[in-house]
Amino acid sequence: MRLSFRKLTAIAAITALLTILFTSRPVPAATFGQREVDQSRFIAIAAPVSGGAGHQLLILEQLTEERPCWREFGSQPVIVDPVLTNFDFTGICGRSTDSNGYSVRVNGQDMGLDFNLRVLRRDNDLRLYAVSGTRGQNEIEIGRAYGTTSDFARIYLNPGWRFTKRTLDDRTLGHVYLTYEGQFPPAPIADLTPPPAPESFAFRDIANDTYVSEIQQAVQIGFISGFEDNTFRPRETLTREQLVSMVLEALVRVPGLNVTLPNTASSSPYRDVDAGRWSAAKIQFAQQNNIVSGYEDGTFRPTQAVTRAEMMAVLRRAAEYAKSRQGVSTELQPTQQTFTFSDTSGHWAESLISQMSAYCGVATPLNEAGTAFAPNTGTQRNYAAAATLRMLECNAPQTARN
Repeated sequence: MRLSFRKLTAIAAITALLTILFTSRPVPAATFGQREVDQSRFIAIAAPVSGGAGHQLLILEQLTEERPCWREFGSQPVIVDPVLTNFDFTGICGRSTDSNGYSVRVNGQDMGLDFNLRVLRRDNDLRLYAVSGTRGQNEIEIGRAYGTTSDFARIYLNPGWRFTKRTLDDRTLGHVYLTYEGQFPPAPIADLTPPPAPESFAFRDIANDTYVSEIQQAVQIGFISGFEDNTFRPRETLTREQLVSMVLEALVRVPGLNVTLPNTASSSPYRDVDAGRWSAAKIQFAQQNNIVSGYEDGTFRPTQAVTRAEMMAVLRRAAEYAKSRQGVSTELQPTQQTFTFSDTSGHWAESLISQMSAYCGVATPLNEAGTAFAPNTGTQRNYAAAATLRMLECNAPQTARN
């Protein structure tokens, strides 16, 4: 997988030309300001050109949580997989490939006309420099990859440097600054300690996921797994039969519950779930134990995407079933304050969503941000793993939790 930088450069050049043609007059650089940003949502990358014989700067920004824009592997250097080449990243990822998208800003002043940003090989390292002069007489080091490669590599900014965004009046623009404040040029840096290697993850597509820790735990416990290509596909929507399978596999793992799942179904549990279907035995078990129910027309719709509200209903019944098997009250006692969602009023699942928000935080806002629960939205695998894990932990015997 490689980004076509020839195409990117051409696109950037066309964009710049159109800007010049359709702007009545240029805005003086002095009118631009800067806005602080979350540094974790940006990455500077040494991107290969000429088959890896050289590198140039690529800056990516994670705009939304819908899909991760990059993954990281290894150390010294950290190899980057810019996964945005695999999907339509519009509105999800920001990408800056040349001086139209990024520049140097020092002590509140744009320095784009004074410095070019270049990735150069120095001392068995890929290093990012601000270079001035027609022959590059002055090189100011901005960051390092801590190693060489012909692949994409992460560049770690040196102390004092950070990302900011360009502003014009009250508007934040897409242009990214590599910003420095203080005595300039900075004093030369003799040696820097390489950053620690990125945490090792069970799957190559969960490193930047909101639920990465809970996904790891869920996979380790064994009630959900990934795919043969070493992906988890955290944003993929779960079906109703997949949810049943996952929740029952979680119940099997509650200490002391002693649940044995059948291998075959004695009959078709619903008219659209044949007894020979891979999920039929689990669906029948869940039906018989009041963990799931079908629709008024006698169907279960096993391949239909399960909504977040439906998942809460199944998880509540699963928790009640676990308590009944343990011989204790099936009432789900709140463990934390109830969350007030902004979009569940009048919904059929309003009360149970509220209840599950107070029960070990099983119900939480969409992508753990804002106040919307999005009850009718399809349940993604990452949240399904996290919510089921929370239910599982809340139903573990007190001794097991301590």
